Amino acid sequence: MLIREEIAALRGDDAPQRAAQGALLAATAAWRDRPDVAAVLAALRRYADGAALDECPALAALFGGEAANAFTHGLVVSMTAVLAEHPLGHIAMRYFTNGTTTTLLLGQAGDTTLSLVCIDGAGLARTPPPRSVSFTPMEATEHILAGSGKMTYHTRQPLVDGVPGQVRLLRAEKAVSKGTVLTRDGEAQAAQIASVSGRLVTLRLQRRAAGAGSKAAVMQEYELASGRLLHRATTSHSDSRRELMATLLGRMGRVDAAPVLAQMARGRGGETMRWQALRECLGLDTAAGFAALCAIAADVADPLAGPAAALRAQLTQAYPQLQELALCHA
Repeated sequence: MLIREEIAALRGDDAPQRAAQGALLAATAAWRDRPDVAAVLAALRRYADGAALDECPALAALFGGEAANAFTHGLVVSMTAVLAEHPLGHIAMRYFTNGTTTTLLLGQAGDTTLSLVCIDGAGLARTPPPRSVSFTPMEATEHILAGSGKMTYHTRQPLVDGVPGQVRLLRAEKAVSKGTVLTRDGEAQAAQIASVSGRLVTLRLQRRAAGAGSKAAVMQEYELASGRLLHRATTSHSDSRRELMATLLGRMGRVDAAPVLAQMARGRGGETMRWQALRECLGLDTAAGFAALCAIAADVADPLAGPAAALRAQLTQAYPQLQELALCHA
């Protein structure tokens, strides 16, 4: 293994690394303390609390005109200057990169994020064509700051007398370039970047739809070729944690957790989380799980009543011994 001298030196003295991080933290703090940036971050919090974008002037100004360039330019200049002096430092902001898409989180308030995104056209060209598309309940606004490319938009329509969960996907393409501002309702319309000439840089604002735990707070992924529903997942962070906890309890075989899982299945929360809790409860304790299933199926106001009734019928047909339990909970 080849270890460069600069890396090896840090084993004996981490002072340069601490100095680098200190400099990057100071540069980040100085940028956030700028009056224009502070105003944007304050507006981001108001927007996250439910205000309309036009009610947050400092934030809305980023999506039209030159305000976005001034907002991001100072950050890029200060960060690159520090990194030139301290190349082993790490930017004091959350970021992600996979070689094609790089995202830098500029600000966050609750489930609302403001990010700087760069897409590399060469990397995108090497990526296999997408086989699915996801509709996520969120409001998305983007301002193209540099570069050009094409985006593919998908809208979904229900099939008349079609397979449950299957939709018709309508496709349209749109050319984008510097200065283009895009807005969309992620539940009604999905967007994918089809191609990029060189690199595309965009300022992206996303706000998850209100109603965590509701049907509207579920991401749905469809196969592009057929419109078949492939996957559903909650967009609520709390529901995601509880769904993961339910799955883990099931994999651990924690029979003693069945009453808790039954309560989760019958309680308030997202449909996907409740359904996962019900599945795990059935696997751990058939009686407790089936009782919860029957209770859900009997509640006509519950959005899971239909699927629960269908599962109950399927289980009683496959396992006749459950019929007695079904009668007990009728």
